[in-house]
Amino acid sequence: MTMQQSHIESVYSKKVQNILQNAKERHSREISVGGRKVSVPVPFPSPADWRDQWIYFIMVDRFNNPDAPPRYSPWDSKCGSFQGGNINGIRAKLDYLKQLNIGAIWLTPIFKNCPLQEGTYHGYGFQDLLSIDPRFGTEDDVRNLVYEAHARNIYVIFDIVLNHAGDVFAYDVNGSIQAEAEWSYRKYEVNWRDKNGIPNPAWELAPANCHYDAAVHPAELRNNDYFRQQGKPEKISRKGYRSGSEPSGDFCSLKELNTGWRKYDDINGNHYPVRNILIRAYQLMIAKFDVDGFRIDTLKYVEPEFARVFGNTMREYALSIGKKNFFTFGEVADVESKIREYVGRDTNNPEDLIGVDAALDFPLCDRLGDVVKGQKSPCELADMFNNRKEVQKNCLSSHGDASQYFVTFLDNHDKYNRFYYADPREPHKYDPQLTMGVALLFALQGIPCIYYGTERGLCGHGDADQCVREALWGKSNAFNEDHPFSRNIRTIAGLHAACPALRYGRQYFRPVAAPGGDFGISPYTDGVAAFSRILGDTEILIAANTQTANDWSGNVLIDFALSPDGAAWQILYSNMDNPQAPGTVSTIMNARALPITLAPMEIQILSRKIL
Repeated sequence: MTMQQSHIESVYSKKVQNILQNAKERHSREISVGGRKVSVPVPFPSPADWRDQWIYFIMVDRFNNPDAPPRYSPWDSKCGSFQGGNINGIRAKLDYLKQLNIGAIWLTPIFKNCPLQEGTYHGYGFQDLLSIDPRFGTEDDVRNLVYEAHARNIYVIFDIVLNHAGDVFAYDVNGSIQAEAEWSYRKYEVNWRDKNGIPNPAWELAPANCHYDAAVHPAELRNNDYFRQQGKPEKISRKGYRSGSEPSGDFCSLKELNTGWRKYDDINGNHYPVRNILIRAYQLMIAKFDVDGFRIDTLKYVEPEFARVFGNTMREYALSIGKKNFFTFGEVADVESKIREYVGRDTNNPEDLIGVDAALDFPLCDRLGDVVKGQKSPCELADMFNNRKEVQKNCLSSHGDASQYFVTFLDNHDKYNRFYYADPREPHKYDPQLTMGVALLFALQGIPCIYYGTERGLCGHGDADQCVREALWGKSNAFNEDHPFSRNIRTIAGLHAACPALRYGRQYFRPVAAPGGDFGISPYTDGVAAFSRILGDTEILIAANTQTANDWSGNVLIDFALSPDGAAWQILYSNMDNPQAPGTVSTIMNARALPITLAPMEIQILSRKIL
């Protein structure tokens, strides 16, 4: 089937209506896994609790291509063009991913970007929201990836965009035609791009009909009112944007959608056409591909009420076809109070809609890496979670406590430096920092997410996000299942799966004390981070020594009722080969304390030993 034959022009077409309706019909597919046939139900049931999963984040263009090497060499160079990774490259490595004990894969956007523009290899600038980018594969490739992942009990999360499209038109700035423009209080005149990507001077208004490689699709989006058309966000100083709201405007050449634009007509009354088009298009993606969740890019740049409507409509459509726990989490790269505006709903608000389920945990990411590397004190982690409890106290999500479902991470595609640092003089000196950071992700509240290549020690760094977007399959022995980081991730993920307390337990940061010292949550850099996860009568203790050169010995307070004096504890996990076993519980000043010893950069996960 050619791309033209498979093209859908309108989100309100009869074809789309049929796809949305037919997705409710349950059936199954036979998928071959390791030489045996597996029956995969369609729609695939959601997980009972997303905390039972962990997520592996894949940049599609940079993960794998089974048929060709990366287009640019070296594979880890700064590259702003398509390297050649594709959907079939991910399909080819599903067994590799399964052996890591992953629960879900999150894919960067796979929808069609502007065909002749190399800069959107990342996928975040769609040109056609209803088609798969042919540089990544076909619709059948995507369906087969999802079916084959489901056959291995791996869920699939699509990355989607609500805030902007790609570089689908150029600005006319005083007669100069350019892809980007500075902020203007008035709309610019624009020239929409033709099928060759060239701004057409006759297309000052979006063309009603055009080639599927021209302008923007679906057809309903070809309306000048549906785009901001005012250039990049207004800046009032080097320090930020105008006060009062999030900045309106394009992301460089990615053109901002006007999701707040309201229209009145006799049929619908007051409505938001851009929102409705996006909702319909993404419901179609659920129906066509049986996907299990959405990560929503740049969510904080759309209106909070739209975030609620969108999250609610995705949930309700998924429920209507039998996916009972479709998961949505948004990118709100900001402080707790801003995240709060976009997740769930305020119980003081009479509105019925419960919006997006959770958020990426930027507040944790902003602290955790620095704590692990001894650049921030462990008390900053405790303070962050205490603040979250206060900010989120009136927040109701579809899961209950939204903060327990935040997606936690150390690395992502927008940073300039990966968390892992390999010192050129001593390449493995800081390996324990990586394994400590990963173990903390799996032990803290939330749903852990690991950025692709972490398990292979990718350590890109530099002055741009391209530095952390390496073409993984170009690395020698790229998918080595026996790499030490891979083994550690497999082990800690297995422990996470085996210990309900690490997934559901209440979380308490624990005071520590060196011999002769006072108990407290460490206020110093290079301190010891300690916390418990408690579920029923089970307490799991996590303790991490962030010093790079010195051992730490001391006592950690634990739950008084769950560990009597003299109780023995055991190490469930350490990132060191020969960890020192803990002492027995003692009573100190009417509190229970466990004596432990940690090597430099060691993390231990411990539990009471039941004899």
